[in-house]
Order: sequence, then structure tokens, then C-alpha cells
Amino acid sequence: MVQNEKPYILTPTNNSKPKPNQNKAWQFIKKHGVSLLMAIALITMLVNPDAKSWVIQKMMLTGIFNATIDEKTTEVTPISNVDFAFTDAEGTLKNTASLRGKVVFINFWASWCGPCRAEFPSIQTLYSKFENDPNVVFLIVNPDLKDVEKAKAYLANQRFTMPFYQPASAVPDAIYTGTLPTTVVLDKKGAVRFQHEGFANYASEKFIKQLKDLVAE
Repeated sequence: MVQNEKPYILTPTNNSKPKPNQNKAWQFIKKHGVSLLMAIALITMLVNPDAKSWVIQKMMLTGIFNATIDEKTTEVTPISNVDFAFTDAEGTLKNTASLRGKVVFINFWASWCGPCRAEFPSIQTLYSKFENDPNVVFLIVNPDLKDVEKAKAYLANQRFTMPFYQPASAVPDAIYTGTLPTTVVLDKKGAVRFQHEGFANYASEKFIKQLKDLVAE
């Protein structure tokens, strides 16, 4: 019998050691991981309308973005300068001038616009409150002629029931300058009582009441 025999120890080879480049990459990730994740999230939000919409909807839950009609707002634009022609889904030509005597809620949007998608559920809720009121008209206007079919498909897929319209003439700069979304409320005289560029929550109890107050004027 052989005594005092030293045990055989398996030592790692040099191949098992991390390569210098791997160490540098790992150190970079550890140091900048949070920033990288934020950058990826930001890029995703910018290029993906649904992702951007989801983030904005979470922000809207805070109540900071609730729309409100300023009671002190006075008309500074001649009424005739807010009128434009539009067509409905059947191609029927109409004009906002024919809507005098009604409160008109106008929203300019496009299917590729993330903020537009974000506020649409609140607009749908608002529309459901007034869809049977003959004194209130909703004009959900898509000014992007290249987006028409996608826009209609989006409304159908999301089961939004607001009526779809397209501009049939130039829209006055007094109410729309090209920013999406843009929302405008005209009173019964055709005066601008509310104008907002960017997303907002239109389903708050306060805004619903304010719209009812305009109807009662």
C-alpha cells in the first residue's frame, strides 16, 4: 500500500478565465445599467405608439392632465375664422358654420400619434355621456389623408364609437396649427371656449359638468 500519496487536484485552465473585453463589458453594464434601460424604454416609447400611449395613460391617472374650461376665457378670434368644411364617413360634406346653436367638441388626431391614442379612451367616455344629446356635436377629425384607412381600422379594432371625419377645406390656424392632438370646444355661438394642444383627460367629472354648463347657456 502506498502511503502519504498526495491527492490529485484539478486546476482550472487559463481558458476558464474571463477575457479582458468581457470584464470591461460587464463593468460597463454594471455601471450604466439603469441608464441603458431608460434609454431603451425611451426609444421604444418614441417609435412605438402603443408603448407611448401606455406611458401617457399612466401619467394621466395622476389627474394633473385633466382638461378644464376656463370660465374667464373670452373670444379673441372672429367667429368666422374658426369655420371649416369636413366630410363624414359616407363622404357627406358639412361645415362647422352649420352647427351654430350646438356645443362642438373637435379633436384633431391620427392613428400613428401616441398621445392621441392615450387620450382617446377619455374622449370615448365623454362622447358616451353626450352621444344622445342633440345639442352637442363631436368632430373627431383626422387631417392626415394618408392615414385614413389605418385610422378607421384603429377605431374599429379599439371599438371606439366616435364619428370619423376628414377636413374638406383648410382648417383655420386659429383653432389648429398642425399639432396632434389638438382639441377645441366651440360654444353655441361658435366662439372658442377651450383650445388645447397635446394630450389631456376629458373624462373628469369637472370637464363633463363644464360641457353641460355650455349646453345650458
